[in-house]
Amino acid sequence: MQKKERLDKILSNLGYGSRKDVKALAKSGRIEVNEKVIIDSSIKIEPYESIISIDGKTVEYREFIYLMMNKPQGVISSTDDFRDKTVIDLISDKYKVFNPFPVGRLDKDTEGLMILSNDGQLSHRVLSPKKHVEKIYYAEVDGIVTEKDKLLFKEGVTIDDGYKTLPAELEIIDSNNISKVKLTIKEGKFHQVKRMFLAVGKKVIYLKRLAIGGLKLDESLGLGEYRELTREEILLLEQKRL
Repeated sequence: MQKKERLDKILSNLGYGSRKDVKALAKSGRIEVNEKVIIDSSIKIEPYESIISIDGKTVEYREFIYLMMNKPQGVISSTDDFRDKTVIDLISDKYKVFNPFPVGRLDKDTEGLMILSNDGQLSHRVLSPKKHVEKIYYAEVDGIVTEKDKLLFKEGVTIDDGYKTLPAELEIIDSNNISKVKLTIKEGKFHQVKRMFLAVGKKVIYLKRLAIGGLKLDESLGLGEYRELTREEILLLEQKRL
């Protein structure tokens, strides 16, 4: 049996105003539950089993939201900031009412896949160091990336604070003065990709995250664009395959 919730709390969480606002809607006879007008907005109902409507329009109830964003440069991975625009600033109010947060972080100057959700358990699964969730990046590097670098990354490199990274898979797409590579890592230390290349004497000049676990960036999304995850993508997360 589903847990019952107060009707005013449900509608308030879905963005239909404060509980006081919802109370006023109910008193004016504008709310129905299972085709019955509800005057008392404090009643408890099973949100997934009940059909709620306001002014004859059915309300879609859901507890969690899952968004995929193609994060642009110049935007920080935070819920709020006094100086810079955040990923939350880029989404519409209909999603903001769920109080989503970025699952993990990308540097301000890094682009690519960002998950936004209000599901704390999902966030834990993705971010827990014990899970060793794979993250794939495309990078452009100032300097010639060599087969020796591939071997060093495969063994794990020691970054500036003395930490030795877990083995990482480095794929060289184009080795030139500006090398193009893909890098797969299984952890998420602060500025890790950049620090790994610095450890072998090279500098990342462009970085984009392509995938987290089995979830790949939808390349049809322009920078700053986002969409909800499909049911299949959500199932991927729920089944803990990340």
